[in-house]
Amino acid sequence: MTFRVTLSETAARQLRKLPSEQRNRIVRGLRVLEQDPFRPRPKADIRTIEGTDPRKYRIRIGEYRAVYAVVGREVKILEVFTRGRGYR
Repeated sequence: MTFRVTLSETAARQLRKLPSEQRNRIVRGLRVLEQDPFRPRPKADIRTIEGTDPRKYRIRIGEYRAVYAVVGREVKILEVFTRGRGYR
């Protein structure tokens, strides 16, 4: 059972602004969501973001965080940002 990972317009714009080395690392990190976007495991530090409806999750990829929602078989990446910025 695999999921399809897609980027929102915001996430795509945020990724485009990054240096290619970091962008590639984040894209590789997001690929683990194709297998299981819910279960934390080595190489996939996944947490539920409390108080979000519909439920959102975040995955940590080095200094970066990606916030995403799961709709059916699709994982929609909503935002990508550095750790210090915080969640909105």
